[in-house]
Amino acid sequence: MAYQDRYLEYLEAVPGKIRQCLVTGGRPVIGYSSDYDAVAEWNVDSFNELLSEYLKEEPSFAEGETINNMEDFVRIVSYFAIHGLGGEVDITSGEVIEELKKRFKMQYALGGTCAQCAAALGAMGMPVLVHVTDRSKEVLACMDYEGMESVKGTARVPLKECVTEESPLIHLIMQYPKGDILHVRGKEYAIPLSNRLIIDYDPVYKYLPVQSDFLEYVEKHAGEIYSYNISGFNGMVDPEVLGERLKELKKHYRSVKEKNPDAVIYFESAHYISTKIRDYVYESLSGAMDIMGMNEEELVDLTVKKEHPVDKENLESVLSGLDYLLELYPVKGIVMHSKDYSLYYGEQLEGIDLEMGLTLGNLMSGTRARIGRYGTWEECRENLGLALSPAGVRFAEQLEGMELLHRAVLVPSRYMDKPKYTIGLGDTFVAGMQMCFVK
Repeated sequence: MAYQDRYLEYLEAVPGKIRQCLVTGGRPVIGYSSDYDAVAEWNVDSFNELLSEYLKEEPSFAEGETINNMEDFVRIVSYFAIHGLGGEVDITSGEVIEELKKRFKMQYALGGTCAQCAAALGAMGMPVLVHVTDRSKEVLACMDYEGMESVKGTARVPLKECVTEESPLIHLIMQYPKGDILHVRGKEYAIPLSNRLIIDYDPVYKYLPVQSDFLEYVEKHAGEIYSYNISGFNGMVDPEVLGERLKELKKHYRSVKEKNPDAVIYFESAHYISTKIRDYVYESLSGAMDIMGMNEEELVDLTVKKEHPVDKENLESVLSGLDYLLELYPVKGIVMHSKDYSLYYGEQLEGIDLEMGLTLGNLMSGTRARIGRYGTWEECRENLGLALSPAGVRFAEQLEGMELLHRAVLVPSRYMDKPKYTIGLGDTFVAGMQMCFVK
């Protein structure tokens, strides 16, 4: 049977999910990191001036490289832009940040997978229990939604009561739009896809401190958890520090699952500064989580590094890659999201409407791409006027006739060729997924 568009039906079910949380006291739980994004207002002329001034060699990037000066900055950013890639790179130089502030107008916004996921749910009216690392007044002002709570001591309190006097942790973000022309050492390159590069200037990110009172509260109240969405390990670089953190958290997740087997532990991946760190995280956490989430770029990068390359334009190749990852990492299922569709691949999860989660994830992330902020229910409804992605619809049709090793649920997105915003779309998608776990 061809794909049936159920976007409106699922959107209209959201108020009921919110009411259930308010009546029962149950919550999605989101952790762990937050920051303050400095989003550079892209100007192709300004960037081409930087290329002319600082680019001394061909654009390139090697895994693990850091940005130490302006020459590194233009070489690495131009590499990502001319290939239409997104990613995350560490920066060691405050001077580079200051130089870029002179060249580009900056807009400040909430950053961090968990923080953006929580804020996207807050904008929809969904109450959330969240752990954040940056609790500066600037960051918490971006998360000032009714029902946004965290833990202080032994109590669940409004998040705004957790504010500190610390300065915000800055992550610089460069967005580059499809079609802009870069002048690179006498050659012209058209940017093939709108995307962004995250440039981290954040020492806390490398250690991911997690509050013990938060973990203790969640374990004590495990019966009130619908889902537990975890992320934030991708900036860590020290295997010893990571090992200690994962040892502590795996014990925590086992305790939560023992007390509430129905709580869904959902791990969202990201671009990792270190492949070794990424592999360590996946191998360590895969036995403790139910669902692993990633975008198509992360899927392609992960499978290439594992010598099982995926062609993201070919559905059979994508599914083969997911089969391979499910053998490698023992999770119940994988959620993969892209600009054209989202897909769950894995076991049947009893009592959970995964199509609802995928649909609302697409809708909420698409709304953010269209309007540049986390969407309300009404703003999400406006997105229903957009057509379904032809590529997503084609994949849905192809899926019907395929013999599969696991259950597959695929939902085409509502497509935008030139989104207004490319930051936090995956984080907002993950927020939509949490809706289907409220059962």
